[in-house]
Amino acid sequence: MNRDELAHFLADAPPSVVRLEIEKHFEALSDQQKRYAHFISKACFAGTRIVLRQLSPEAEPIYDMILALHRHCNGDWSALAKGAGVEDSELTHFLEYAAMFLGNLGNYKSFGDSKFLPRCGEKSVAALAAASPEASKYYEATKGAIFSSDKPAAMHLGFPDAGHMSTYYPDSAGITKGDIEAVSDWMEKQGLLPENTRLRKTQDGNFDILIASAVTSVPADGGDIGKETSFAVEDGPLKGKTIKLVFGDYATEMKNITEYIKQAAANADNETQKSMHINYGKSFENGSLEAYKDAQRKWIRDKGPMVECNIGFVETYRDPAGVRGEWEGFASMVNKERTRAFGELVTAAPKLIPLLPWDKEFEKDKFLSPDFTSLEVMTFNGSGIPAGINIPNYDDIRQAEGFKNVSLGNVLSAKAPNEKIPFIREEDLEIYKKYRDASFEVQVGLHELTGHGCGKLLQETSPGVFNFDKKNPPISPVTDKPITTWYKPGQTWGSVFGSLAASYEECRAELVAMHLSCEFPVLKIFGFGDGKLDMDGEAGDVLYASYLSMARAGLASLEMWDPKSQKWGQAHSQARFSILKCFLEARDDFCQLDYTKDDLSDLTIKLDRSKILSAGREAVANYLQELHIYKATADVEAGTEFYVRMTTVDPDLWGQQIRKVVLDNKQPRKVFVQANTTLDEASGKVSIKHYEASLQGMIQSWVDRGL
Repeated sequence: MNRDELAHFLADAPPSVVRLEIEKHFEALSDQQKRYAHFISKACFAGTRIVLRQLSPEAEPIYDMILALHRHCNGDWSALAKGAGVEDSELTHFLEYAAMFLGNLGNYKSFGDSKFLPRCGEKSVAALAAASPEASKYYEATKGAIFSSDKPAAMHLGFPDAGHMSTYYPDSAGITKGDIEAVSDWMEKQGLLPENTRLRKTQDGNFDILIASAVTSVPADGGDIGKETSFAVEDGPLKGKTIKLVFGDYATEMKNITEYIKQAAANADNETQKSMHINYGKSFENGSLEAYKDAQRKWIRDKGPMVECNIGFVETYRDPAGVRGEWEGFASMVNKERTRAFGELVTAAPKLIPLLPWDKEFEKDKFLSPDFTSLEVMTFNGSGIPAGINIPNYDDIRQAEGFKNVSLGNVLSAKAPNEKIPFIREEDLEIYKKYRDASFEVQVGLHELTGHGCGKLLQETSPGVFNFDKKNPPISPVTDKPITTWYKPGQTWGSVFGSLAASYEECRAELVAMHLSCEFPVLKIFGFGDGKLDMDGEAGDVLYASYLSMARAGLASLEMWDPKSQKWGQAHSQARFSILKCFLEARDDFCQLDYTKDDLSDLTIKLDRSKILSAGREAVANYLQELHIYKATADVEAGTEFYVRMTTVDPDLWGQQIRKVVLDNKQPRKVFVQANTTLDEASGKVSIKHYEASLQGMIQSWVDRGL
């Protein structure tokens, strides 16, 4: 890798360290609610090492080294550097790396899945580590991987047989993408869910499915699959192989998590919350994802809690196969004022969803009105913090029982100092700056509620039983012919569309939001306009800012495209690039890239505000309709071909020229300093401690967690 290529993998200098403000919302809780939040927070953070072990072999020792150095110098980093003979500038670069590492919980970016390297020299890190025997031990355990960049493919997460990094498949002897897919198919047939598992291929060519659980042997009740743990495969691509279920992955962590969850149950506000945490505890103790699904069912029914939470192996973005979940958990407080608008949006949803570009045969028979709250995050542990969430991800629950939406208010409103805004024209900057946050809140609301919340999967729910009229199947608006594909028994959206599913669904949800944000009554819900069409008023400004933001996000997404592997490193980025492509392909020059210089260094987005409701919305509707129908009908062949075409990057103009401008203008992503809570056992009272928004403050917050 040459110097110019390597420069794009260096840690941000500096990263944008932002504090999550929560104190006033936490202090408004009762003592019992504070204890409830405290124990959930402790359970979330108790999974820290799980996230690290799901990422790379070196992630955990890097984490331990950073914390060991802080303990050694008691936070006096200048004294440590002076004693080690390390220059101040080198120390600063090390602290920048450390803060970025902790903000991403690993040495691969949570948004982009690419490795980042310290800007300081290897000798400087070695000298700092040598000052502490404990830190030196951890530094040696990294085996030089902190700085290694000699294998370009390993700079990105992905399938191991392509040379990429993934410890969802640890200690494996030549495991291939085909092996992983074959085991996934076997698990589906066995009714064994994959979210809390890892997969290992043994030296003799057999497979171990590692199940996250506090117990290290088959549970007394047999768990989800019975007491048999070894299976001889008799047919298919794995014929002659043995698959073993191995309990106790992350056993120490799962045991600690279970204990904290039990204490959360003891401080719950109601029986629904208590039952939810009892099921969480059962799942984390014995590895049962059926118990976890029961916890999610209870979570859906816990309407309007003062303290909102979710925890477990949830999102599958970082698994190259798109089926194994990363550990994450959050504890947060409800912002009642901001929740009001989301409540009105939920009420309006049944009237909004019929406006989407498909017939009722491709939509749920009844919209299952979810809880939709604006939250102020106290704790969010995982590789990164999203702006909004729509879960659970289990299709059978979502289709029949419902889901919940949350918008993370203090994440949305957190500002990075001195933030630059490339690619927006000078004449658009004032409106963009004024309304980007408001438009993003509208976008998040529509994306989570109506985007992820809409749509029917046409299924053969059990042999010979269908959730649509099989004798007179619906007519596809894409082909104008009766549908010929649907989900077979046991199949899910994720199992059929595989690694493409996450990005495909994010794109579909973003398009729903872009389509429905053109409805002025929706903008009125959020406090803009009177509900009447007015492109020249404030509501029009918000809509314009929304479309500008999406186009800019699509352009900036090129940072996440890897020219060597020709692959996307981030699901949302892949989706947003395709939406920009959709804008650019719209009729009447709706959206164009504007530049005058040969090197494109003055590149900006030119979007015709007067055509949003015509050419813009039409292009969005056409793209959305096709994506939706392929998903609804399990048409993986047509859906994959279509989405791959929309997300393909032309290697010359886009992959080289435009991407270079994007990389030259990339801005550091925010990393969040989170508070800690402590419980006084004698009084039963919980106190909260905040940290300054600095490199040192980020490290101190993690040291205080004692993990």
